[in-house]
Amino acid sequence: MSFDPDAVHRTLRKAWSLSTASQWTASNPAAGQCNVTSLLIHELFGGDLLKTPLPAGDHFYNRIDGKRYDFTASQFDQPIAYVDLPASRAEAELGATEHELAELRTAFEERSASSG
Repeated sequence: MSFDPDAVHRTLRKAWSLSTASQWTASNPAAGQCNVTSLLIHELFGGDLLKTPLPAGDHFYNRIDGKRYDFTASQFDQPIAYVDLPASRAEAELGATEHELAELRTAFEERSASSG
């Protein structure tokens, strides 16, 4: 899959589940998905991992070709005041298990194969 942000977002929404983040709900599928999603996007499409501190903890997202992509922003009721601090994979991994990442990778690959 080439990096088409709209297609990636649609595929992520279908791939997220309780297996990919324990905060997931049908009414808020992006809830708790920022760590695992940013890790997968970084793995598949490169770019940079970024974070913004929020009251509940660091929020992770990506920058690809100089542009910010936050595929999980919809989990929040208020807009985020991004500060785009560089983040490491190790930092993002603190909020996602290897099992969650494997689940998201598999679900993402299955859904992108069936839609393309």
